[in-house]
Amino acid sequence: MTDIIYTKVDEAPELASASLLPIVQRFAAAAGLKVGVRDISLAGRILAAFADHLREDQRQSDDLAILGDLVKTPSANVIKLPNISASVPQLEEAIRELQGQGYAVPDFPENPQTAAEKEARARYDAIKGSAVNPVLREGNSDRRAAKAVKAYAQANPHSMGAWSADSKTKVSTMGANDFRSNETSVTLASDAVARIEHEGKDGKVTVLKDGLKFPAGTVVDATFLSAKALKAFLAKQIEETAKDGTLFSIHLKATMMKVSDPIIFGHAVTAWLQPVFDKHGAALAAAGVNPNSGLGALMDRVAEMPERAVIEADIAACMAARPPLYMVNSDKGITNLHVPSDVIVDASMPALIRAGGKGWGPDGKAADSNCVIPDSSYAAVFAYRLFQRNRRAGPAHRRHGAERGPDGAKGRRIRLAPHHL
Repeated sequence: MTDIIYTKVDEAPELASASLLPIVQRFAAAAGLKVGVRDISLAGRILAAFADHLREDQRQSDDLAILGDLVKTPSANVIKLPNISASVPQLEEAIRELQGQGYAVPDFPENPQTAAEKEARARYDAIKGSAVNPVLREGNSDRRAAKAVKAYAQANPHSMGAWSADSKTKVSTMGANDFRSNETSVTLASDAVARIEHEGKDGKVTVLKDGLKFPAGTVVDATFLSAKALKAFLAKQIEETAKDGTLFSIHLKATMMKVSDPIIFGHAVTAWLQPVFDKHGAALAAAGVNPNSGLGALMDRVAEMPERAVIEADIAACMAARPPLYMVNSDKGITNLHVPSDVIVDASMPALIRAGGKGWGPDGKAADSNCVIPDSSYAAVFAYRLFQRNRRAGPAHRRHGAERGPDGAKGRRIRLAPHHL
């Protein structure tokens, strides 16, 4: 019997597990406790999902499902280390690596057509994104920091960058025709059966899901974001960023919101390279380019195309004509639009705020940024934080004009494009 479960994941280096796990096991053994290991890494989850495709000696148990049941019991004791929330590019890379090691898992079908492809896509969709945390947190999950860790953080707080009175950093959000503004909810007065339909431009109705049973009192919530409005918004923000002389950055939750936000991210990639897609759209689509996977995956596909030289030249020209991009890693040339899983709003925005409202540009220098958060559902939270930091920047409000903030205090005018929240 195992008393404590130690998880094998992706982001905790093997060296850390190799050095730490034996220590944990040794200390626990002194108390008569056994520490076991469960593999919930991305590779492990892929193998578990496609066990029927593998030889018997290659098969792996579905450890995430096992832990999902375990954490609902009072006796659960799981040490969960950080795990990646896999984007499609990360998923495809893991698939290629497993295939290269002799595991016959299928390719990730971008546009599934056959029954087999649709089944494979359904299995992969259950793996990608934040697949681990929702399962393990169904139980009694304790995420409080240990007292010693908390005391250290209090004694050694994050360094805070100085806010300039002339900061041009702003939060830009749609505010209309987005998920927040289009949201509609209804509380069912009685038991009901519902279905989800898609009505195409031609009026054809496709039933996506049927037979959804809801008891009385269920809150049924629905919303949508207009792709047309999103495209216009992104084009305007690129123009405004160039006019302001700031960095362009987009902030989403493309791993947890694994249906909507990768699509929004793809629209941002397309908007950024619009002249390229206008000229080479058909060739790019034929080569399997999916903007949702990011600029990095797009460049990898282009490198394999016969028209490589022409398209790469057009991409370089387009990038040169655009305002500078916010960088994830300026030393390696990884931009804010390279990989959707690198764009995590609850990590990127706090880091930018702590850095005095500045992000890293392609020149390796810190600069003000247009923080584009298309859906206004959570844009206001970070806009308010920016307002608070700006207010502390000194007597700037006397030079820029006073404006009441969300808390009623006067401060530097914070620009919330295209309108004030």
